[in-house]
Amino acid sequence: MSLNTLQRDATSPAKAVQVADRDSPGWLVVGTLCRRELVRFFRQRNRVIGAIGQPTLFWILFGAGLGPSFQMPGMADSNMSYREYFFPGTLVLILLFTAIFSTISIIEDRREGFLQSILVAPIARWAMVLGKLLGAATIAVAQGLLFLLLGLTVGLTFTPASFLGITMFLFVLSLALAGLGFVIAWQLDSTQGFHAVMSMFLLPMWLLSGAFFPATEGVLGWLVRFNPLSYGVAGLRQILYLHSPHALPPGTPSLGLCVTVTVVFALVAFVAAWLSTTRRVAGDLL
Repeated sequence: MSLNTLQRDATSPAKAVQVADRDSPGWLVVGTLCRRELVRFFRQRNRVIGAIGQPTLFWILFGAGLGPSFQMPGMADSNMSYREYFFPGTLVLILLFTAIFSTISIIEDRREGFLQSILVAPIARWAMVLGKLLGAATIAVAQGLLFLLLGLTVGLTFTPASFLGITMFLFVLSLALAGLGFVIAWQLDSTQGFHAVMSMFLLPMWLLSGAFFPATEGVLGWLVRFNPLSYGVAGLRQILYLHSPHALPPGTPSLGLCVTVTVVFALVAFVAAWLSTTRRVAGDLL
C-alpha cells in the first residue's frame, strides 16, 4: 500500500484507516491522520474566521476600551499599552480556539462512523491520538503566526532566533491544548455539550492565565500560579521580550520554568488523551 493511496483515502470515513493501516507502521498512521486534519481545514476555511477573527476583534476592542485606564502593577513608569500587554494572551486564545474547533471533529467523526473505523482497525491508539493532535497543532501554529505579524503594530520586533523560538513554543502549547480538548471531546457525544464545557472550563482557564489581566495577590493570584496555561502565556512574553526583560510584568516566571511546565503539560495531555481512547464511552457504539 503506497503512501499516496493512504493519503488519497484519508478522508473516506468507512475504509481509510481499516485499509490503510492493516500492515502500516505507527508513524505512517500518524502522517495520514495528520494530513486528514489539514485537508479538512482547507476545505472549511470559515474556521479561520472563527479562530483568528474573534480573538483579533477582542484584541482591538479591549485594547481601545481598557487602554486609557491600564497601568502595569509595580511599573508606574512603564509605557506599555494594554494592547501590547494583551497581545500574548490573544495569541494563546487563537491556539485555544483552534484546538476547540479541531477536537470537536471527534464528535462529528463518531457520528459519521469514521471514529468507529479507527477503533476497530488494528492500529496503535497512540498513533491515532498523535496524528489528530499533530494536525490540530499544525493548524493552530499557522494561524498563530499570521496573528503574530500584528505584533509589529504595537512595537514588537522579531529576530530569526526569536521567531523560531516562538514557533516551537507555540507548537508545544498547541499540542497541550489540543490534547486537553481531545480528552474532553472523547467523553461527549454532542457538540452542544462540548461548547458548554468550553464555556465553563476552557475559557475560565484562559482568563486565569494572566492573559487578560496581570496576576494579583490573594486567591486569584494562586489560581493563576497553579494554572498550567499561565506558564504558556508567560513563556510567550519571555520570548517576545527576550532582549527587553525590563518590559516584563513583575513576578513573571523564568523562561526555563515556563518551557518545563508547558512541555510537561503537553506530555500529560497526550497521555491523558491516549488513555481516554482505551476506555469505552457511551458514544462508541462498540
